[in-house]
Amino acid sequence: MNNSFISFIENSIKKNWDLNALTDYSGATLQYKDVARKIEKIHIIFEESGVKKGDKVAICGRNSSHWGVTFLATLTYGAVVVPILHEFKADNVHNIVNHSEAKLFFVGDVVWENLNEAAMPLLEGIMAMQDFSILVSRSEKLTHAREHLNELFGKKYPKNFRTEHINYHKDQPDELAVINYTSGTTSYSKGVMLPYRSLWSNTLFAHEVLPLKSGNKVVSMLPMAHMYGLSFEFLYEFSVGCQIFFLTRTPSPKIIAQAFADVKPNLVVAVPLIIEKIIKKNVLPKLQTPTMKILLKVPIINDKIKAAVREKVVNAFGGNFVEVIIGGAAFNQEVEQFLKMIDFPYTVGYGMTECGPIITYEDWKDFKPGSCGKAAPRMEVKILSSDPQNIVGEIVCKGPNTMLGYYKNEEATAEVMDKDGWLHTGDLGIIDAEGNVTIKGRNKNLLLGASGQNIYPEEIEDKLNNMPYVSESIIVQQNDKLVGLVYPDFDDAFANGFKAEDMERVMEENRIALNQTLPAYSQISKMKVYPEEFEKTPKKSIKRFLYQEAKG
Repeated sequence: MNNSFISFIENSIKKNWDLNALTDYSGATLQYKDVARKIEKIHIIFEESGVKKGDKVAICGRNSSHWGVTFLATLTYGAVVVPILHEFKADNVHNIVNHSEAKLFFVGDVVWENLNEAAMPLLEGIMAMQDFSILVSRSEKLTHAREHLNELFGKKYPKNFRTEHINYHKDQPDELAVINYTSGTTSYSKGVMLPYRSLWSNTLFAHEVLPLKSGNKVVSMLPMAHMYGLSFEFLYEFSVGCQIFFLTRTPSPKIIAQAFADVKPNLVVAVPLIIEKIIKKNVLPKLQTPTMKILLKVPIINDKIKAAVREKVVNAFGGNFVEVIIGGAAFNQEVEQFLKMIDFPYTVGYGMTECGPIITYEDWKDFKPGSCGKAAPRMEVKILSSDPQNIVGEIVCKGPNTMLGYYKNEEATAEVMDKDGWLHTGDLGIIDAEGNVTIKGRNKNLLLGASGQNIYPEEIEDKLNNMPYVSESIIVQQNDKLVGLVYPDFDDAFANGFKAEDMERVMEENRIALNQTLPAYSQISKMKVYPEEFEKTPKKSIKRFLYQEAKG
């Protein structure tokens, strides 16, 4: 078995030539042979305009089939791809394009409206992702190549373009494939350098543990510029021969629910927020009848009821999947208990960009609730603690999934990669005798109680988020006291006859109830109501650092 990532792509294109590959939801579909033809045309543009192996090519836009084509074309040519999250602000995008020294930039129409080419002086050209037309050219060779593309393609393949013409770049394990800039929460983000071995090992992992086969369908809703969505909603599926449906617009619960119903995906990959929203909006209302509430609590007859409830949840996700994989953020404990109670096939994975992304995982049948699985194949995981099963310590890992380091930032690399090759995740956790890892919080979010006790704000927020009329919350520390910042679920509150001015009182009641469940050192001293949602990173985690100084 050769450990080449690109051979996964090459073999899939040849094997699945006539099958559907990439579909823009409610738009056009490309078959594997169409993807191959488009890749070939982009290679001609690269070649004619002087892009060399190892040169950087940036991509920024909403998920779409052309996003996927551009990504694959860049790697199969031997260039380095720099995927940029389309939610980033313009100056963030300019900065990443410049810092990565990208030569060409493929951009989506919505993103392009806000950008300024003068702020990206190193680029030789900017191309529109929807039709690969030139938006800005600073190179005659590029202009010539694009204007004569069909003619050049016809010359290269005079008979017609067939599977035997496909012969892509031969990748080496430690060769740089992707520079992925982490969510730009504090100052400018770091460029994670992922080698081909990381893409190969993550793709192979998916082949080993996920059940998809040629012709299956999936919905891509996580941003592809993020390693989680890229690896497990696109690269693995493409390498198997699946048909991938891109939502192409912001995935609201309504659009996602509609897509699940239409596509009936064979696997669902999501972040907790999406799962929670779909269950809250599409399932729970059906269970809120008094009889249902009572029945769910009765131990004897509840198997029938459980099966009925499970069916409702399964149908909310299209009814045709083997399992739901959840990752990217902590899972709400009450939602998780509910899913466990009805025997819903879900599992929680854990990873980070620096591992492209997977670190731990377990099949849903053996999955231990509350944990995030065991070390993934080829990965080693340990906890830096005197008693890793009981005393929380930093999670460190090593193996082929890990990055080469941060691009042009040796100092930051040295902070997380030690000389023995262990990557220090900055996450805290424990590990049981079977090897299941349970995360107890981010190193940097950890708060200290008055007598030095560890307070994990996420654990308190988890409880608070399940209280009446709380949509989301952040726990911050001010003058040694904990303050709960809450964005209420106004729709729900108004529907039940409350007014905006009642919210302070409702939250005060929540505070008193919450404190009864918390140890003395992590009691909340006051609540502060926020009129709008908290700002989030592209991964949908709250930008905590913006709220640390919140005045109550």
